[in-house]
Amino acid sequence: MRYAGSARDTTALWDIATPSRPGRLPGVAMAGFRSRTTDFVELGVVPYPAVTVAVDLGDGLFGVDGSGGTGSSDGSGTGGRGLGGNVVVGLGAGGVRGHGQDVECLQVRLSPLLAHTVLGGCTEWGTTVVSLDELWGRDASRTQERLRTAGSWQDRFLIAEAALARRHEAGRPVAPEVAFAWGRMLAARGAVRVELLATEVGWSRKRLWSRFRSQIGLTPKQAARLVRFDHAAHRLAAGHSAALVAAETGYADQSHLHREVLDFAGVTPGAVAAAPWLAVDGVAWAAPGYLSAT
Repeated sequence: MRYAGSARDTTALWDIATPSRPGRLPGVAMAGFRSRTTDFVELGVVPYPAVTVAVDLGDGLFGVDGSGGTGSSDGSGTGGRGLGGNVVVGLGAGGVRGHGQDVECLQVRLSPLLAHTVLGGCTEWGTTVVSLDELWGRDASRTQERLRTAGSWQDRFLIAEAALARRHEAGRPVAPEVAFAWGRMLAARGAVRVELLATEVGWSRKRLWSRFRSQIGLTPKQAARLVRFDHAAHRLAAGHSAALVAAETGYADQSHLHREVLDFAGVTPGAVAAAPWLAVDGVAWAAPGYLSAT
């Protein structure tokens, strides 16, 4: 077994492709991953403010294990489950690991606003991992087959985009008030108060909490924490000290940052800074469209 345990290991183990042009749908980012080794590889995923769709396109073994519960102070997390290669990873899911041999897969990151529309009931299971077949039925298998037979990664990106566009046209958008609240969280990098958001949209705090949770998959407080954590994690990965990151990202002190990172990622800030997935993140997701408000 070979574990991708450092940034250098990760970039050496994977060939990564990204779309050559911006997509038609806002709130979507895609990348293709192909392992360079025939060894068994394993890669942990650092939680982030997007829903991920992973589609297995290779002939090797590929699976995902998800423990759920990241940042779920309300106890909404679930136990671990192992699934095949066509999966959807919930918003901010933690304890998620991809693994396999001769892996080739397409990963699509979706803004939670778009995910609500194209994946339907995905927000009902919050931070867990589910099979794409459960959400898309036979359409998932048909799309996977078209992706497998495509001649290039760019063709695959176009096929995936077309599938998302079809689902987007047929789906139901989130409430404008929920979309506004999510956009404010992103703009403020998580440093927002739910009471003020409720006032801005003209809802009670209870109503905003309920509608946001049902359509985004997290409560407003959890979502704001996740956005702030994501910003802090990338600052740590860029080489900034934990003390500086804590001061610049709105944490009370370094101990507060340590507790939040441990809650979300299950490791210390130092371990998050060296997390291999963030190394891939910097290569594959240079333009974070998944963080857009739409």
